[in-house]
Amino acid sequence: MTNTTFIGGRGMTRRGMLAAALAAGAALPIGAARTAWAAPASRPARLTLPPPTGPYPVGTVPLHLVDTARPDPVAGPGRYRELMVSLWYPARDVGRHPLTPWMSAALLRELLTSAGLDPDAAAAPLTTGHERAPVRRTGGRLPVVVFSHGAHDHRSDTTIVVQELASHGYVVVTVDHTYDAFTEFPDGRLGVPLDDPALTPWDFARDLTFVLDRIEDLAAGRNPDTAGRPLPAGLNAALDAHRIGMFGWSKGATATALVMAGDERVKAGVSLDGPMQSQPPIGAELDRPFMLMTAEYTRAAEPSVSQFWSKLRGWRLNVQAGGAIHSSYCDQQWLLPQLAKVIGLPDEKLTEWIGALDPGRAVRIQQAYPLAFFDLHLRGRGCLLDGPNPAFPEVVFIA
Repeated sequence: MTNTTFIGGRGMTRRGMLAAALAAGAALPIGAARTAWAAPASRPARLTLPPPTGPYPVGTVPLHLVDTARPDPVAGPGRYRELMVSLWYPARDVGRHPLTPWMSAALLRELLTSAGLDPDAAAAPLTTGHERAPVRRTGGRLPVVVFSHGAHDHRSDTTIVVQELASHGYVVVTVDHTYDAFTEFPDGRLGVPLDDPALTPWDFARDLTFVLDRIEDLAAGRNPDTAGRPLPAGLNAALDAHRIGMFGWSKGATATALVMAGDERVKAGVSLDGPMQSQPPIGAELDRPFMLMTAEYTRAAEPSVSQFWSKLRGWRLNVQAGGAIHSSYCDQQWLLPQLAKVIGLPDEKLTEWIGALDPGRAVRIQQAYPLAFFDLHLRGRGCLLDGPNPAFPEVVFIA
């Protein structure tokens, strides 16, 4: 097992909560986890995720991709960069297709152990994604949204948002950034975050550009999976490669901005509390829609975020949920309270981890605002983003 350390500024430190947040993609400082709370010895409790609100069942399929244009110096001579991605989509005839776990048991044990916790402290929740179920066509091709995770993280950490979008008729592509992610390959190899090499937002952006190319392959009827594993029925014909959005959390949000600055295939982007820090910095102005959902990396507190905001020449919006912290727009806002009960964490310590934003309200915000953004800019409908809404009193529009 490999212990990991978290990098970056105050956002990453804040996020270094309990790595049992694994079930949330985060981690408590190792020493604190070992000395403070012991995991229960009984059968691990299975965590849960809230269901999406859309009208369609959800399907999902993992793909193993290899970028033969990028040699992998870590893996050795003759090896190329490997990525695991998942596609989520509206599905039909799901009864024969099992639900996909939020994370495999082996990978969850790795996450828990890396945090200094009993690897049997908790079982991963089940998602609403039915593995390899056929695609439901809702009329025409479906808009595509790509997700990029944060530092020392994994592609599952916004499953609440991802399955919400899929249940409303989007194809969502989630990406593990190898060497900065907890990931598992089809042959059983487990990958964990490394400090050397330390991936930058530009490395993430190169991964995402490669994934955009593979989305075009899928839409053209090709199968980019390295082993050529069969795709769900109807998947190729479902993707609209001309309506692509992207969102990211933390470092992944910065990568989203970098991709949009150089690749016009992405029509709209969302930052979930991204620091917008990169070397070289984001240079180009953007004339396409972009929304900031800020918490700790605000325009007032972080010059790089303010500078990025000044480069937005198209539709732009900055919203912020009162009481939110850096991790509040991810699954951990919902999963950490469950884990706290399992390990007997005091309420005051839980508040340090998740802030003052109620988990149930955080879920509704996660489900509503990214969906409203992509509905507006990829489908041309909706009005939630016109201004403050009494159904979401926590959400402030920042001029």
